[in-house]
Amino acid sequence: MRKTIYLFILMLISLGSVKAQELQCMVQISSPGMSETDRQILQTLQSSVYEFMNQRNWTEYQFKSEERIEASILITVNEKIGSDEYRATIQVQSRRPIFKTSYSSPIINHNDRDFSFRYVENQPLEFADNAFTNNLTSVLAFYAYLIIGFDFDTFSPMGGTPYFEKAQSIVNLAQNAPERGWKSFEGQRNRYWLMENIFNSQYSNIRRALYTYHRLGFDTMTDNMDMARTEVVNAIEMFQQVHRQRPGSYLMSIIMTTKGDELVNLFTEAPAMEKNQVVQILTEIDPANSARYRRITQSRN
Repeated sequence: MRKTIYLFILMLISLGSVKAQELQCMVQISSPGMSETDRQILQTLQSSVYEFMNQRNWTEYQFKSEERIEASILITVNEKIGSDEYRATIQVQSRRPIFKTSYSSPIINHNDRDFSFRYVENQPLEFADNAFTNNLTSVLAFYAYLIIGFDFDTFSPMGGTPYFEKAQSIVNLAQNAPERGWKSFEGQRNRYWLMENIFNSQYSNIRRALYTYHRLGFDTMTDNMDMARTEVVNAIEMFQQVHRQRPGSYLMSIIMTTKGDELVNLFTEAPAMEKNQVVQILTEIDPANSARYRRITQSRN
């Protein structure tokens, strides 16, 4: 009897010491046009990427299971360019629950087309914070920190800074990597420039607006919808200020890709004056999608 009690206590202690990881990330690898052998190899990789994203500790915090950040990664392998090398795209999405609702707000929705990697079936996915090991795990870790950084920004002003610094460190370590996506001269819309925008003081109001948008806006909607919408308007006015100073930023385009449909759905039910104000701002900062935003004023309350 005493032994049974002792084992039960040990079990409770063990369960209590389990630290839930930060991410609850779904992973899918699509490989249209690949051979059956390559599809089997990539299926093994899918399981390894899932474990890499979900079973590592990315922060020093202890997350409860229900607090894990919901995310998804879709890797589309388009071409095999060597015996163990593939050219692909990686789409990264994350979302966070809205207080007192069943709704989850999209936080990032980004498709990175500068992605190639080497993989041999069953090889372990190795990563170190202080060294560039390989492009596959560096890209995955970069987006893990990016997901966490944006999520933390929505809960406290500039709260994601420590994790964006981790992502920036990965960029710095990858400057001699042969793969594309890490260097300033390779284009204006890659991982290098995304981090440049995140840490550029001229774009800092984009990050501050994420807190206003989510914590002061969406999280308060069940208490006072009108006041919550006002806070969201304040947030997009902060976007507008940044746009007028530095139009066409990479970070802004990612935010608008992520938030466009959500904003249309939110302001469809707003008063006419508020609708007109919002449509004017959104078409100014995201003119390529002006037809989408005009749906706000075309709707009837």
